[in-house]
Amino acid sequence: MGILRGIGAVFRGLLRALDGLRKTLHLLLLLMIFGTLLVASRGSVPLIPRSAALVVAPAGRIVEEESGDPLQRAWDRASGSAPQETRLRDLIDTVDRARDDDRIRALVLDLNELEGGGLPALQDLARSIDWFRESGKKVYAWGEVFDQRQYYLAAHADEVYLDPFGFVLLEGYGYFRTYLRGALDKLAVDVHVFKVGSHKSFADTFTRSDMSPEDREQTAIWLGALWAGYRSDVAAARKLEAAAIQAYADEAAAGVRSSGGDLAQYALARGLVDGLKTRGEFEQIVAAVAGTDDDTGSYRAADWAAYLTELRSERLLERRGERGVDVIVAAGEILDGEQPPGTVGGDTLAGLLREARNDESTAAVVLRIDSPGGSMMASEVIRREVAALRAAGKPVVASMGTVAASGGYYIAMDADRILAAPTTITGSIGVFAIVATFQRTLAKIGVTNDGFGTTVLSGAARPDRELEPPVREILQASVEHAYRTFVDNVARARKRRPEEIESLAQGRVWSGVDAHAAGIVDELGDVDDAIAEAARLAGLDEGYDVRWVEHRLSWQELLAMRLQEATAGLVGGLLPQRPALPGLDAALTEARGLLTLAAQRRPVYLCRCRVE
Repeated sequence: MGILRGIGAVFRGLLRALDGLRKTLHLLLLLMIFGTLLVASRGSVPLIPRSAALVVAPAGRIVEEESGDPLQRAWDRASGSAPQETRLRDLIDTVDRARDDDRIRALVLDLNELEGGGLPALQDLARSIDWFRESGKKVYAWGEVFDQRQYYLAAHADEVYLDPFGFVLLEGYGYFRTYLRGALDKLAVDVHVFKVGSHKSFADTFTRSDMSPEDREQTAIWLGALWAGYRSDVAAARKLEAAAIQAYADEAAAGVRSSGGDLAQYALARGLVDGLKTRGEFEQIVAAVAGTDDDTGSYRAADWAAYLTELRSERLLERRGERGVDVIVAAGEILDGEQPPGTVGGDTLAGLLREARNDESTAAVVLRIDSPGGSMMASEVIRREVAALRAAGKPVVASMGTVAASGGYYIAMDADRILAAPTTITGSIGVFAIVATFQRTLAKIGVTNDGFGTTVLSGAARPDRELEPPVREILQASVEHAYRTFVDNVARARKRRPEEIESLAQGRVWSGVDAHAAGIVDELGDVDDAIAEAARLAGLDEGYDVRWVEHRLSWQELLAMRLQEATAGLVGGLLPQRPALPGLDAALTEARGLLTLAAQRRPVYLCRCRVE
């Protein structure tokens, strides 16, 4: 026995030593990773040639706020991964600063990697491109292909060139959804929806097999407003008639046939591009203005990301003004509690607003919103902080980006002023709750549920039991109360009668221009207009400071997120990949958003899907 105990002690000691070695190696690895990311995040200030063309190459989606955290983005840069998002204000700051920089002789739009962005975001960037052109410097665009979003920006260049084997795809705007009612019926899944608002269509994915007449009616209106805005902007930039943009899409089949099937020639014949050039030919056109790079034979180029690094370094040295305007971004689904960038955490955003209220250097706040809505509780938490800011004597101006609907409108309504782009999607003043139960599905495989409860509510909300009538009554009454609260709060904030707001509510979706006409938006304008309005309301003189405020995650939060994502990535890497199914993927995206809200166990939601 003594020998066995001795052997056991040796093994235990060996295991402790190995465990200690493991922990030491993990710590060293972690320190190496953090060191690499620190270097990557800091970088160095690159040298910009004395004469160059600034290449603006947005990648992924153009967003108001990048999702994830700075650590992840630094890791992506260090590993050479392509960005999934590009922040709008980084692009605008870069183009605006280059306008008066003598080193920058021209602007080149490289839109190959641009994958998405709402029309209001594209319009904001296009205004900066137009302002750059007013300086007398040329803007060039070249592409192998241009999709609709890419072409919107390219159209604002002085000269647009297309590869001879390329094409320009303008397909207009569409809003098509995948409906799951038939599949859920086959699976015997019961989806219970409680809502107020005839036009509140978020849950239709789960309860219908087609688009409702109300949803079709409102979609035709706001989708038409988006397409009208796109056509008029592009036509003005290219000096064409708006009807020519419509005809390019509607007459594509006949037009391409008449050009012998040559898609590039069709775009040229319709005036969408100025010429068909290979990459090499285009580079020589730019080199004639920006100079030739002796090493590559192409034009001398300055990368926009490197240029942005220089810009940020200069701003660190600038003296901060005594008082200024804080811009706080609310981008993504509105969820309860603390949330990372890319979503709007009720407590997270409320904390930033509270800091602005207590900061003596903050004279006013612009709440920049790009959100389709979410939890009503989280929206209310944010709204209260907006009201507290105003009560403290600090003006608040809401600035709506691509979408500020439902909960996105709820957090805006108490601002002193609400500004929206003409093509913003807003409104959707309606409320719903949704509960799915699976008792019939489980019964098909012989799984049943039975038991005893001390009240009628005991176990009444279990997903493996039929939803009890008392629960149905509670949810419907709660939704009706939430809707009345929503309408009354809008009426109070907008200084209107509740019955007036009721006529604009019912979950209806409005474009920015229609919302302005209806009086639920005060002015049409972009974020710069909102900042100027906030400064005016605060009585600030020229030269005031503008600070974009972001939530900074603690190192514990960053580390926890990295571990969670690393685990998810490992599991995902072991699973087989499936082919992309756009319709089903869209439905699953909506379902994931809904499940995210439902997982927080909040009974009432103010939400609709994101649109571009």
